[in-house]
Amino acid sequence: MDSDGTQDTRGTQANPVPRPAGPPRIPPRPADAPGAPPRPDGSAFLTWLRTARPETLPGVWRFGHRPRPEEEPERIPGRQLISGALIAFLVGWLIWSLLWNGYVGGWWLLPLYAMIPDSWASPHSFASVVVVYAYYVLIALIIMIGVGRLGRWAEIWRRYGPPAWNRSATPRTERPPAPEQDLAEWPQLRAAGAVDAAERLTTEARSGLMRDVDHARITRAWQGVRSGRHTLAAFTGAVLKDGSAACLHPSGERDLPTRLARHDLLTGQVRLGTTADDPRNPYAYRGAGLGLDPDLLGTSLLAVGPAGSGKTGTLVRPLAESLCLHALAGRAAVVVVGAAGAGLGPVDAYDVVVRIGNPESVYDLDLYGGTADPDEAAAVLAEALVGDLADPHPGNDSRRSTTVLAQLLGPFRAVHGRFPSVPELRQLLDGAPGPLDTLRKALQGSGQESLIRELDARERQLAHPGDVAPVLADRVALLDRPAFAGFFDTSGQTRPFSLKALDHPVRVRIDLPERGHADASRMLARLVLAQFTASVSAREDRSLFACLVLDDASGVVTPEAIRGIQRLRSANAGVVLTLRTLDDVPRPLRNPLLGAVGCRMALAGLTPWDGQDFAEVWGKEWTEARDVTDRQIIAETPAGKALHMVRRVITGKAPTQRAVTVRQVERERWSASELAHGVPAGHAVLSLTNVKGEHAPPLLVDLRS
Repeated sequence: MDSDGTQDTRGTQANPVPRPAGPPRIPPRPADAPGAPPRPDGSAFLTWLRTARPETLPGVWRFGHRPRPEEEPERIPGRQLISGALIAFLVGWLIWSLLWNGYVGGWWLLPLYAMIPDSWASPHSFASVVVVYAYYVLIALIIMIGVGRLGRWAEIWRRYGPPAWNRSATPRTERPPAPEQDLAEWPQLRAAGAVDAAERLTTEARSGLMRDVDHARITRAWQGVRSGRHTLAAFTGAVLKDGSAACLHPSGERDLPTRLARHDLLTGQVRLGTTADDPRNPYAYRGAGLGLDPDLLGTSLLAVGPAGSGKTGTLVRPLAESLCLHALAGRAAVVVVGAAGAGLGPVDAYDVVVRIGNPESVYDLDLYGGTADPDEAAAVLAEALVGDLADPHPGNDSRRSTTVLAQLLGPFRAVHGRFPSVPELRQLLDGAPGPLDTLRKALQGSGQESLIRELDARERQLAHPGDVAPVLADRVALLDRPAFAGFFDTSGQTRPFSLKALDHPVRVRIDLPERGHADASRMLARLVLAQFTASVSAREDRSLFACLVLDDASGVVTPEAIRGIQRLRSANAGVVLTLRTLDDVPRPLRNPLLGAVGCRMALAGLTPWDGQDFAEVWGKEWTEARDVTDRQIIAETPAGKALHMVRRVITGKAPTQRAVTVRQVERERWSASELAHGVPAGHAVLSLTNVKGEHAPPLLVDLRS
């Protein structure tokens, strides 16, 4: 069984990593990098599994989170609080001194005299001494309670006393859950009658043989049983046979070789940092951890920041790591695209690594996306080749280029049973008579008159001054280079990877050639994005989350790409795009791009003109503004004038009267100037929206904590 509970019957292209022979063994715990957070395995697994995860606001790291109120309670400054408590104590001491010394009379002793009998009045009576001093203590307690409330002694105790020491010194211990709520007991399996499987999993969890990925993977397989896609007998048999190693990923891996970020697979979150304790952040978010999950990535994410701001290290790498863990658990399929050597994770963390331009690459990239439809292949290829040359205004596309490619791809596939290679496609687009005549002769007599008409239309357009074929040929020439001689093969002699495989939990990394082939890299990035949006929308099983991570999306954003991103939310998919500046996107496409993604991230070092675009999309909010006005006091009497003169000599200022005006105004949540100059290094401003429509306002986040 695979991670989704099905038997693996896939071919090489859809399942590029073979399953190991024999029963899976329990691998040793991988060694993490220095400073990496601990993994929830071994003895720590049960603690991780039983830690509270309350339902809270979008983006809040739920593991061990303590919810805070929506509004910030009124907090008195510490100096004012201590001085008020001291003054209240002195007032209470004064009242008691006045009572004890009889300066206010003996009226406060009348209740005592009314309650005790006359026989206790003897000064040597033990009973009278006890009752009198008990009355004194009662009066002192009443005075102490009154001045304590007046001086807020309870607030001082909570803020500076042992309760504050205990909160900061030791974490709160959670009460062990009831057996029917203990996830380590697998209550959902027991309720369905799979008691033997639940006992096997419980034993392995308590003995330290289960990890967080194992728990997530088996939970995913059980969801397949509950949905009716798989049988209970097959699931139970796999669990009884392999225990926590049941329903393995096709690669046979149970964890990643290294982890740099902190992950919580029970909620699907990866921790990116801590929300700053800043007045611009809502009070409920301040000091809380920030975590992203597939529900947020399903609305897509755009991060903008200059080089060195931490896009790859603090965002792309943790997200790629998290999605790879989800893939091992059978929940997701991920494609990570970046320049070679960009630090997107070790090779062992991926099932397929496509190194375009590297002769040692095991896998190739399918130029046509694994489709057999010439029109679909032409549309995807046209977007990759000349999508950036189309009119950037919304509503325009590369339809003419798609038509030209379809006129050539259809006849070629009908004759050869495959699509043309890069050199062959370049010759066809150049309009050389030899290749076109060869296709025509092969099609004559085959009864495919429609394809012959396609060639006739192509030949008529060759001499037209507005023909786009020369532009397409120039773009194809970027791939017809010696560095790519062994790539994009269509003869079946290589192992091309197709994004049609995203209906399986696969981990893919595509390394683009950056040095000397910048234009080709941007064109290939557009190709992968176009193939991704076309493939995930045509999947039959959309329960598997699919995500494309583009480490550098410069030159990738086109009108068709934005339309494709808008369709991803309904297909249970999303993209993560990073840009050095919004200037890499044509001006007419910036607002549509910011509107198409649900999560927007502005890192430190943003330019003011980029900050203006973010400020506009984040909008305004009503806030309370306080205007303070100092008005000079004019004395009318001689004595007042003399007093003001003395005060001016002493203070050096004229006597004034302060007036405070409070009003509601509408202001930008984050202005362009604040985004450009008010975000500290290592921080970012991030707004979030999940697939349910719940959203979080722009938050200042410390990505280093």
